[in-house]
Amino acid sequence: MARAARWAVRRWVLAPAVVLLAVLMWVTLPLWLLAGAALSPLLPGRWRALRLLWVFVVYLTMQGVLLPVLLGLWLASGCGRAVRRPYWEGIHYDLVQGVMWVFFREARRVLHLTIATDGPDPAAHPGRPLLVACRHAGVGDSFVLVHALMHWYRREPRVVLKDTLAWDPVIGVLLTRIPARFISPEPGAGEQLEDQIAALAGDLDDDDAFVIFPEGGNFTSARRQRGIDRLRALGLERMAERAEALTHVLAPRPGGFIAALDAAPEADVLLVAHTGLDHLDSVGDVWRELPMDKRIVMRWWDVPRSEIPAGREERIEWLYDWWGRVDDWIAEHRPEELPVPARRRPWRPRRDG
Repeated sequence: MARAARWAVRRWVLAPAVVLLAVLMWVTLPLWLLAGAALSPLLPGRWRALRLLWVFVVYLTMQGVLLPVLLGLWLASGCGRAVRRPYWEGIHYDLVQGVMWVFFREARRVLHLTIATDGPDPAAHPGRPLLVACRHAGVGDSFVLVHALMHWYRREPRVVLKDTLAWDPVIGVLLTRIPARFISPEPGAGEQLEDQIAALAGDLDDDDAFVIFPEGGNFTSARRQRGIDRLRALGLERMAERAEALTHVLAPRPGGFIAALDAAPEADVLLVAHTGLDHLDSVGDVWRELPMDKRIVMRWWDVPRSEIPAGREERIEWLYDWWGRVDDWIAEHRPEELPVPARRRPWRPRRDG
């Protein structure tokens, strides 16, 4: 499907359908709640069906509200003519921050999650942009990472994403109005992708954070083996052996990350690992694996620019060394089960005498 046709389908077919679906969901919500309550005793986990249903309702409601708001902003900006100017970009970043805060507050409450962030003081990089390299294990880590950068580091993220995520109506609209890049990692397109990444990483301000996932995709055993086979096919036996030593992450693809380093010579680097958001690569994975009653940990490492080597080969070795450290950390930190909250005893009037 041509790019223009995909754009038209997302804007004029999918987006109105999502708004209509949100309205229908609320009209029929009692029926869905009854079905969720009936299914919950048959499924593992405490009220899993009902809790997942409510998270979906919140997500769909936010889509149904945000799409008309985004249409209004498009009209107010002169039918999109001024939408990429700093004033309108700031409004859209504020919208992203508010949406993230509401969604994560509700998701953490309903799913009974604790998200612990372990890392350097966010004030350690005053006046310096950041390059953030994160392990990739599912769509959930992208949301959590952006949320942490905006609320903890007070940064405006620039994110490199697969173009399949543009089919989400809100993501597809919002991320075309702020600095972001949807890429299609097709065979033989390496230099073109690196040019796109370099363009996005250029001219970072002191409150910007460029976000990239060096693995190029979510971790699966099949992708891990394909990555090892690809390195061997290229004659990179030593890199293939290093990739085989990684058991929880994919071997990093250094081209995009190095392009970002070259485009942002003043930026420091943050490397990010996490546990608890693994294996969320499809709707079925979300149904089976979405964490509940767990403590999720995100670990951040701060690397000043002065500690990053200058040569390309040395940078590849440096990135593989760090990915080995990330792999070791993941092996030692698995998500912790949280105790089920005690049920409150129903209030009864006190009897005297």
